Amino acid sequence: MSVDAIDDNRNIQLPATFNFRDVGGYHGHDGRTVRRGRLYRSDSLHRLDEQDRDAFTAIGIRTVIDLRRPREVERDGRVPSYPGLTYRNIHPEHEDWAATPHQEGADLARYLADRYADLAQTGTAGLAEAIGLIADSANAPVVVHCVAGKDRTGIVCALTLAVLGVDDADIVADYALSTEASARFSAWLTATLPHVTDVPAPFLASPAEAMQTFLDELRAGYGSVEAYLRHAGVTDAQLDALREHLLD
Repeated sequence: MSVDAIDDNRNIQLPATFNFRDVGGYHGHDGRTVRRGRLYRSDSLHRLDEQDRDAFTAIGIRTVIDLRRPREVERDGRVPSYPGLTYRNIHPEHEDWAATPHQEGADLARYLADRYADLAQTGTAGLAEAIGLIADSANAPVVVHCVAGKDRTGIVCALTLAVLGVDDADIVADYALSTEASARFSAWLTATLPHVTDVPAPFLASPAEAMQTFLDELRAGYGSVEAYLRHAGVTDAQLDALREHLLD
C-alpha cells in the first residue's frame, strides 16, 4: 500500500511547524493498522508560542521526545512548558555531520544512509530510550522531533514502523514526505532570514533510497530491525508493548 492510498489527514497544520504529521494509518502485522493519534513526528517545536497553545493542546500530545543535541536545545529553545506535557531530551550520540561534509556531486542518498548507519552504531542508548518511551502507552500521544524532523526523527519512526510490520515501501515513502516539508521550511528561511542562503543539500533532502539503503544494510548487519533494537537495549517486552499499543 502506498502513502497515496492513505487519506490526506496525515499532516497537522501548526503555523510554527513544517513537518508535523501523524505516523499512523499504515498496514502492519496480521492485517492490523498502525493507530492514528498515538505517535506523531515533527520538526523542532521551539517555534511554538502562546498563539499555538490551543491548536497543540487539541492534538492531545502528552509526551515530547526531543532528539536534538543539548547544544541545539540551548541555542534554539524547546517546546513551551504547556500544562500536562512531559518533555524528554534524548540525544542519540553521533558525529556532527560537519566532520564529514557532503561533497558536491557525490551520491546524496549514499551520504545520508552512511550518516544514519553511523548514528545507529553510536546512538544505541538514545534510540533504545526513545523506542522504549514510545512503547509505553502511558506516554501517548507522543511526538518525536529533531531539527528538521527527517533524519534522527526519520530513523526512530522507521525503526518503530518496521517493528509494527509496516512494509518498507510505506516506511520509505513516509520518510520521503519530509522533502516537501523541507521545501516549506526553506521558503520560510528565505522569507524570514534572508541572510541564510546556503543550506547544505543533506539538510533539506529526504531521498527514498537513503532510508531503503539504511534499512537494508541494518538488516544485513543484524538480521532484522528487532535484532538491532535488542542489541541497542530494547527488551522483548517493550517490542511486544509497541505492537500491542500502536496496532489496532
